[in-house]
Amino acid sequence: MTTANTPAAASLLRGAALFHGLADRTRLSIVAQLVNGERRVVDLTGALGLAQGTVSGHLACLRDCGLVVGRPEGRQMFYSLAHPELMDLLAAAEQLLALTGDAVELCPNYGCRTDAGTESAPSQKKGSAK
Repeated sequence: MTTANTPAAASLLRGAALFHGLADRTRLSIVAQLVNGERRVVDLTGALGLAQGTVSGHLACLRDCGLVVGRPEGRQMFYSLAHPELMDLLAAAEQLLALTGDAVELCPNYGCRTDAGTESAPSQKKGSAK
């Protein structure tokens, strides 16, 4: 049995943190933009149609997770993927999604429910931590 203090438990916690860091459509969109090379915040805001503060906050999350790095040049910061292996992970996820069909989308906890074209937040089970 795996207890909270074992190396296996620590590995599971790190894995959960990685997937939690990627569990946002905006962060995945930023990663998809960075596949094509370095981008500045202004490049990302234009490509994604998001506010500067929104993009900066998500970049900070990705940077804190060690998935994105920033390279300063003058007064600008150029962001890129820290590890190209991230794209292998996302490609594997795409394959898995193709295999599950609609099951993930219809998941009652984390699926994407669309009402009038808007995405709703995942439901929270009673007593679950956010």
